[in-house]
Amino acid sequence: MNNRYLETEPLPDLMRRYSVPCVISLLVGALYNIVDQIFIANASYLGSYGNAANTVVFPFTVIALAVAVMIGDGCSTCLSMSLGAGETTRAKRAVGSAVFTTIVSAVVLTAVFLLLEEPLITFFGGRVNAQTFILAKQYFFWIVLGFPLYMFGQGLNPVIRADGDPRYAMKATLFGAATNMILDPIMISGFRWGMMGAALATVIGQMVTAGLTVRYLMHMNTIHLRAKDIRLHAPVLKEYIPLGITSLLSQISLVASMAAVNSMVQKYSLMDPVFSAEALSQIPMAVIGIVMKFFQIVISIVVGTAAGCAPIAAYNTGAGRSDRVRRLFFLLIKTEALTGLAALLLVEFAPRQLIGLFGAANESVYYTDFAVRTFRIYLSMIVFACVNKGVFIFLQALGKAGISAGLSMIREILLGVFLPIVLPRAFGLDGILYSMPCADILTFLLTLGAFAVIMKELSAPVSRAAVTAK
Repeated sequence: MNNRYLETEPLPDLMRRYSVPCVISLLVGALYNIVDQIFIANASYLGSYGNAANTVVFPFTVIALAVAVMIGDGCSTCLSMSLGAGETTRAKRAVGSAVFTTIVSAVVLTAVFLLLEEPLITFFGGRVNAQTFILAKQYFFWIVLGFPLYMFGQGLNPVIRADGDPRYAMKATLFGAATNMILDPIMISGFRWGMMGAALATVIGQMVTAGLTVRYLMHMNTIHLRAKDIRLHAPVLKEYIPLGITSLLSQISLVASMAAVNSMVQKYSLMDPVFSAEALSQIPMAVIGIVMKFFQIVISIVVGTAAGCAPIAAYNTGAGRSDRVRRLFFLLIKTEALTGLAALLLVEFAPRQLIGLFGAANESVYYTDFAVRTFRIYLSMIVFACVNKGVFIFLQALGKAGISAGLSMIREILLGVFLPIVLPRAFGLDGILYSMPCADILTFLLTLGAFAVIMKELSAPVSRAAVTAK
């Protein structure tokens, strides 16, 4: 299959063709966890305790995803650039190495997490009260056991898109999520298996996605991948891991931010005049987890749009078409800003409807009131957050991993950890809510500098011969 159309077809058409399936794939991936949380919240025997437990375990899923997308996104960029430059052998080695590395890293990560179960759950705020800790342990065990399936499906999904079949990538994730949605009510409400049931529904869905991914890799469009190709190709791995390092750092740094937020939520909940009560202490943890899941849905749209543009940008970079890359960048930024604006209107004008999906009718008035305040404050600068994320990913697609990684680190580690720790000292629990908009607007100011770098790099076209010579 010839991917030359990436250099010739209209950019808006290509963006829709690649980004829409990618957005759907990531949205469906995000729904794995949030669907669990909806059914958990509406199960009277779990409620906000189960939601808080889900929030505690969520960062571990992000860690697994971080490793998977580092490999997958790096391989995807390398694959697109290789195909753009006509280097099929390099493309085959990249994919074979990605499959091997994903499997090995998934097995190692699963073993480490299972060995360190209780300390990890405690570190991420699981001891906010006894019931939350018990439910978090149940959910953690089964979710972590499914990490090899999860990481394989998510890690190789970008490779399928770069191979020229974003629709199949979407379907692989969609069928897995549909399986999860069907099984959740059966296992949580029907069998009353609680947190174990929610986790098992998720893992079975991930099994479906992983199976469909294996099927595709056996019949790729641009290369013929054989069993003997699935091994470590160190030179190629060293080349594309830096291209995916931004994806890793953006996710891992997000985990660092989650750890800081969860820890501060646990600490300041116990100091709050309302939430210090044993029966209410899990509410802030549950609510912030819910709001972050909504944010994840929005960011899935943003990341999916940018990731869909990545193979287009990478191919045209390899082909020396800087003019098309520049126009694609402007189109992406406009789309990301509009996505953020739509999300902002929703959280500011319909927060009660949003929290109503998560069992508000079964909870105290404090649950709804805190949720409304959290939605409106925590996500007040979401437009900037969307633009920031789009620029980070586009930089990565251009091979500017250093700048992209630096911005991600500043946002999630420097600001995402520092602000949730410092602001609550002056504002209590509300200080945690203020930390998010403050971090987003400060990061946006730095992102303007990255914008200038992109424009300078794309101002002069690069010939195909020059790219190939590199």
